[in-house]
Amino acid sequence: MSKIAVIGAGISGLTVAQELSHDSSNQVIVFEKETNPGGLIRCKRINGSLFHICGGHIFNSKRQDVLDWFWQRFDKENEFIKADRHSVVAMPSGLMVPYPIEDHVYYFDQAIQDRFYRDLVQLELEGQPRGNNFEEFLLNRFGETLFNLYFGPYNRKVWKCDLTKVSLDWLEGKLPMPTVQEMRDHNANHVEEKQFVHSTFYYEKEGGSQLIANRLAEGLDIRYLSDVKCLDYKNAKIYINEEAFDKVVYCGNIKQLVSILSGVELNEYKLPVEQLQAHGTTAVFCEIDKNPYSWIYQPSEEHHAHRIICTGNFSATNNKEGVLTGTVEFTDEMALADIKTDLEKMPFHPKYIAHHYSPYTYPIQTKETRQLIQSLKNKLAPYNIYFTGRFADWEYYNMDVAIGAALDLCKNFLQRG
Repeated sequence: MSKIAVIGAGISGLTVAQELSHDSSNQVIVFEKETNPGGLIRCKRINGSLFHICGGHIFNSKRQDVLDWFWQRFDKENEFIKADRHSVVAMPSGLMVPYPIEDHVYYFDQAIQDRFYRDLVQLELEGQPRGNNFEEFLLNRFGETLFNLYFGPYNRKVWKCDLTKVSLDWLEGKLPMPTVQEMRDHNANHVEEKQFVHSTFYYEKEGGSQLIANRLAEGLDIRYLSDVKCLDYKNAKIYINEEAFDKVVYCGNIKQLVSILSGVELNEYKLPVEQLQAHGTTAVFCEIDKNPYSWIYQPSEEHHAHRIICTGNFSATNNKEGVLTGTVEFTDEMALADIKTDLEKMPFHPKYIAHHYSPYTYPIQTKETRQLIQSLKNKLAPYNIYFTGRFADWEYYNMDVAIGAALDLCKNFLQRG
């Protein structure tokens, strides 16, 4: 019998625990500091409506193994709704431009369209090079006109920094990557693009993403209200509160892992890990005017929020009767007075109900981040200490990608013995 501790009952920890528990030779115990499972995908009911406390979590995947694993545990037909991503960019002028914006430039006036097409000629001549940073990528991919109208102001609100300082390592699979010809054709023919990330998705008929967390928690030995503050490696065992384990899978924040682990020499990692940067999110739960959208992206520089997620449109059960709810997202912590002032400047008249601040939501990668994380994984693996998750791997994971990373860990490392 191999005794394994999984630290954190978010989507990554729950995936690992479910996968390893299938092996009868494993005894898996999950430690969770909160009173219920889910981590960043947790939800709660307020006044009869469902509040995603961080983001608006949906499911789909380009990985067949992730799809197979997930749908073995859920009833696709009876428990989920399949929906199209009906998203829009809310321009400061009040114009609503369908997402992705580069396919719908024909919504703008002729002067903007002319500048956009001139940009395309220049991009074609230059070959749309990837660039060395996020700002260069956006300019080289979409052109100066769209960068100034949308990509620049929107992403500066999300990242709250000079976009030339943002690495490109996180980008793959996160944004549409259209060619010049595709942008030209889509605008000329008014093509509705369906190839971008989560253009269609599955959403729970009842309970939002908390349904996923609760289902994956079933059958697991989870110790709630257990905030692990010390891991001690000695005599080929890892001790948590003097209880010995053969293996540990850490699914929390890598900063904490490095600070709480003793018995393994990690001095060379402490400063680089401490210097890893991230942003948090203030999620503001609101009553909002009826609208048909799922995501409303906001490049306006008149306020600080970057998007509204109308999770009330994902399922009617998310709302009490006669009310539509949504979540307004701000990067980093916002004071209540500032939240309410900004809400007055947004489309669809969001009206404050509640808010929740998550201090870690957006990991910021540099060119060295992935090398640092992989080196630390290599360092800890001989001690039977592993880690995975959005802020363990310091990767901008969607839910399905987090599941995939957890499955990969179980397959490639833990099951070797």
